[in-house]
Amino acid sequence: MNIKIKKTTLLLSSLLLSTGSVYADATVDICPNKASKIGIQTLLKSYITDAQGHEDGNGGFGFNMWATVVNRAGEVCAIAYSGDNPGDQWPGSRVISAQKANTANAFSLPGFALSSGNLHQATQDGGSLFGLQESNPVDTSVAYAGSFDDYGSASDPMMGKKIGGINVFGGGLALYDAEGILVGGLGVSGDSSCADHNIAWRLRHAAGFDYVPAGPSPTGNDQIIYAGETGEGAA
Repeated sequence: MNIKIKKTTLLLSSLLLSTGSVYADATVDICPNKASKIGIQTLLKSYITDAQGHEDGNGGFGFNMWATVVNRAGEVCAIAYSGDNPGDQWPGSRVISAQKANTANAFSLPGFALSSGNLHQATQDGGSLFGLQESNPVDTSVAYAGSFDDYGSASDPMMGKKIGGINVFGGGLALYDAEGILVGGLGVSGDSSCADHNIAWRLRHAAGFDYVPAGPSPTGNDQIIYAGETGEGAA
């Protein structure tokens, strides 16, 4: 972990503690007020930019990305993009990133994580979860409100609202803090499905929210399960 990541992770930890968001025996709200949302949005912008441009590469096309964080209640805490302005990424991926964040949060448990990619195979025609994508539709009045120029900023009209939506492409991950507490979800979109997952994986690690207790992959986490691998599910 480099110095920049250490500093930003410590800043996020301090932010959460200072907002009084952690309570014993209660749901942890990582963005209970405006200050926490602005703080997380600033960090998310830094993380998505670093992860998208990682020197080791992420596969895909190298396109700019959108990233969204939701809290455990499914409310949008932050939205950011890696480019210089909202038009540098696929505009449609803004809502997809929010869907992915909602999906990972909605279908993960305190003791077992499912990434959006883990749901792909089971939701295909004939699969045990076929039709899941239609079960929790996006709230379009939230998704498409406001000015395009505000998208991906602290003034994004999705902030603080429940976006909904289910997406079974790679790029959605649940967020678990250092105590193993499930605090929400992260969604990344803007490139190939596998690249989205890889970038989300890097971002979650940099932010220090990858303390996954268990998952369906062969390594016991929520990594994508590729064809031929042994696990309890497959991407």
